[in-house]
Amino acid sequence: MAVALSVNLNKIALLRNSREGNYPDPVEFGKICLANGADGLTVHPRPDQRHIRPDDVARLGDLVRDIDDIEFNIEGNPFAEDLGDYPGFIPLVEQHKPDQCTLVPDSNEQLTSDHGFDLRQSGDKLAPLIAKLKSRDIRVSLFMDPDVEQIKLAKQVGADRIELYTGPYAWAFKQQSADLEDIFQAHCRAAETALEVGLGINAGHDLNLQNLDKYCGVPGLQEVSIGHGLTVESLTMGMAHVVSRYRDICQGEAS
Repeated sequence: MAVALSVNLNKIALLRNSREGNYPDPVEFGKICLANGADGLTVHPRPDQRHIRPDDVARLGDLVRDIDDIEFNIEGNPFAEDLGDYPGFIPLVEQHKPDQCTLVPDSNEQLTSDHGFDLRQSGDKLAPLIAKLKSRDIRVSLFMDPDVEQIKLAKQVGADRIELYTGPYAWAFKQQSADLEDIFQAHCRAAETALEVGLGINAGHDLNLQNLDKYCGVPGLQEVSIGHGLTVESLTMGMAHVVSRYRDICQGEAS
């Protein structure tokens, strides 16, 4: 089964934000990604606006809205409140109505997302927010560690999909550590549990051209969201070429 590729444009925005103006423009790079096989675009707008800003969300939403079979995914902390001209995460999502909203338990102080939800702690607070988003025809995915019991709870709180956090897998792959296969099998078991309870399966974080092919063997994998690795690889190979290579891997056509 082919796996959908959603390109995260945060690092393009981060580079843009190091200078005044809008260069490089995330929208223009979004167009390059779509022209070379990406199935969707992802953004992660944080309250400090370190990379993607609310106006980027609006412009990228406009870009994909009328393109058939292309999805827009907004991810972030559902409990992030308004700050300056950042309206708060849930209001931002409600305003722009993406195809998918991926809820992530990251704080303002985190450098990047580095763990999934503990639904024993946050499930009761998440459930009404998930219901609100689903009532607006927005698919809801929860960023999760490959913990079988937590995956079951994701279904109970109303999620449509999970996004498996692949950071430890990517690190083990890079180091070719002895526990790589154990980590991979834990993701497979988590995915099998998700399928059993009726959840869709996404994945992301530090996936790249080297480790993606193996990870696409996870049962039922529907979508990968890739940003940092893809952007770094594009510095040497060019974004059009890199996106095409990712697309080939996702389609099972890698040579």
